[in-house]
Parts: sequence; structure tokens; C-alpha cells
Amino acid sequence: MRRTDRLFDIIQILRDGKLHRAQDMAERLEVSVRTIYRDMDTLVASGVPVEGERGVGYMITEAITLPPLTLTAAELEALNLGMAIVGEAADPDLKAAALSLAEKVDAVLPTQVVAEADAWKFAVYPFADAARGFAHMPTLRAAIKARQKLKLTYRSKDDVLSERVIRPLHMEYWGRVWTLTAWCELRGAHRVFRVDLIEKANALPELFVDEPGKTLGDYMPGS
Repeated sequence: MRRTDRLFDIIQILRDGKLHRAQDMAERLEVSVRTIYRDMDTLVASGVPVEGERGVGYMITEAITLPPLTLTAAELEALNLGMAIVGEAADPDLKAAALSLAEKVDAVLPTQVVAEADAWKFAVYPFADAARGFAHMPTLRAAIKARQKLKLTYRSKDDVLSERVIRPLHMEYWGRVWTLTAWCELRGAHRVFRVDLIEKANALPELFVDEPGKTLGDYMPGS
């Protein structure tokens, strides 16, 4: 099972609002408990409203729902939502691609009323939160591609400011919140950073190579 599919399945398990043990989820999804712990850390860092701790269990503290849509409507809604987000990006290539895609979609769609954007209730964070991190996207994407270290100034959800050098490995999008998975040299461990909480991201002249224990595969064994 791909990691993205497993994370989606975990959210479906937690949607009932009950407390679920990592051991039970691991057995259900046929992975290790350690993998579930890592997945929960990712979901929490991504802004999914999950509370809990290792050895006790996890639960979603706010409802995560989607409106009842047919497949065609859902696909159309997803296209419009995605284009709206990417259209605000600072990355000129992504912005141009979003505009081009919008023109192509408009050219083939029949005249109809598209659902309002606020019908999407999957995320608990408004688009403004994600928009704060758009300015860093070109730097982050380029560093991942070039395997170049970054110096981050990061403000945690607890409003603690820190500076750290990281090896950027992977970016993901979780319903209005982008995250960056990286090896953090300050902590000596993998960390998941919310892009909207990054205040500064500067590329360093130092490149990095794969080292045992520090790769994306080490953090995401099921990816």
C-alpha cells in the first residue's frame, strides 16, 4: 500500500471520533506500530485535527467531512480548487500552468454553476494559512530537486522560533496545508514542517547525498 493511501485510510478510521490504538490500526493496515506513529506525526504536522499520544491512542477532535458529490462533480470541484490554490503561487511556472489548465477546462465544459469554494470542509485551515508559505515554494522545490541543504527560520505551532539546517526530501499537500519532510540536522532526526510556518528559507551552497537513516525511504518505509 502506498503511504498516501495509508494516510487516507487512517483518516477514515479516525473519522468516527473514537479513540483508536496504534496497535489496532497497525494490524488493520498490515504495517508496523512504528509506521503508524510516523504517519500520525505527519498528519498532526499537516494540520489534521488529531490528538493523542503513543501508548494511549489517537482521535480526531473536529469533524472532517466532504459534501455529498457525484464523481463528476467531485472531479470538477477538485480541479477548480487546485487551480485556485496554484494560481496564487509565487512560482511563475506553476501559475502559468494553472492559467493554461483553466483555459482548457473552460473551453470544454458546458455552462453550469460550480459549487462555492467554501463547500469544501475537509481542511480546518483557511487558504490564507497555506498562502503564507507560497513564497517559499520555488526555493523548496528547487532544493529538493538539486539535493541542496536549506537554512530555515521556523515558527512552530506553539509560537517558538528556531533556526535549523535541513535536508529537504519531499513535499505534500493536505487540504490547504503544504508540508515539507526533511532531515533536520539540529534534531538529528526526520521532521515534518508546515510550509506556512516557515518564515525564511535560504539555500546553502552545500549539497547532500543519501546516507543510511537520513533518506526519505527511511522515514516512509511504505512509500
